[in-house]
Amino acid sequence: MKKNTLSKAVKSTLDKQAKAKEKKQYVDSLLAASKNDSANALVVEPSAGLDSAGLVSDSTSGEDVVETPQLPTPEQLGISITTGHSGDTLQVAVGDTVEFPVTVSWSINGSAILVVPMSTANAKGILQVGMSQESSRSVKNGKEIAQITFNYKLVVQDTGNLNIPAMRFEIPTPTGQSLDLRSDSMPLRAEAPVSMLPIVVGVVVALCLLAAGVWRVRRRAVAQAAAAKRSASENVLREKMMVLKQRVNVADSREWLLELESICKEYAFEKFGSAGTGTASASAVNLDALVADGKLDGWKPLLEEFAHARYGGGKRDSFENKETWKLAMQLMGVKEED
Repeated sequence: MKKNTLSKAVKSTLDKQAKAKEKKQYVDSLLAASKNDSANALVVEPSAGLDSAGLVSDSTSGEDVVETPQLPTPEQLGISITTGHSGDTLQVAVGDTVEFPVTVSWSINGSAILVVPMSTANAKGILQVGMSQESSRSVKNGKEIAQITFNYKLVVQDTGNLNIPAMRFEIPTPTGQSLDLRSDSMPLRAEAPVSMLPIVVGVVVALCLLAAGVWRVRRRAVAQAAAAKRSASENVLREKMMVLKQRVNVADSREWLLELESICKEYAFEKFGSAGTGTASASAVNLDALVADGKLDGWKPLLEEFAHARYGGGKRDSFENKETWKLAMQLMGVKEED
């Protein structure tokens, strides 16, 4: 009886030693795999949550089994995840393309890890149209910092308060398990696009109205100046013609007609200018040439009176000169004052 009891105790001890040895070999294999595959898998250490023998009792079978070690958290491994936008709500317009960067950083003695995107940025009113990634390394406080940035290209399709969802990533490990990473979600405010066409049209219309107003003011000013000039010239002619009328009964007929001719020349020079008359002064104006060119319509009878006074001579009655004066006033458009 004692022999059987001793044999069972020895067998139990040998079984425990064998399972402890198996546990040690399993942990050693994990560490060995981490060292050999450090280019694309995260190096992790088994958690210290197991008992000293590395055994867990199976309550159903009563046997001791080996359990897979629990992975540490990303924070414990110095892995962080950040987004490129932070702070206030991002303000955009419908149709805008938004660049949304998400960066995974770590500093584990230069080890390279594989970061796998597991989600998209598609959400209500937001469409992901592309994604690219870039890697970089830097040294900060004597530690090598590695980064992988995922640049999500998003198009805003709706107005209102939208939300870029939290992006999920996984980092494979040699144990077959993966670390889970999640970024923060990003609030976004989308407004209807502002059309510049009404503004541009309004500005163009305003400029056109302003230009038309300026042109009208200038034209009015020019017309007023011309009217004032004509009025002044007409007043001068009127004064001269009224003086001539007063002398119609006492002046020599020939001299009176030649003076009337000089007034008519002044009128023609004032009306047509030097370019129209071809002369530089009123005294040199050729009224016969202007009549022949059709510029002085109805003036032929008046010019015949001037020619008679210049070449024919002879005395004329005052009433004849007065009729000639009335004809000249009519042809020049000068009216007597009331």
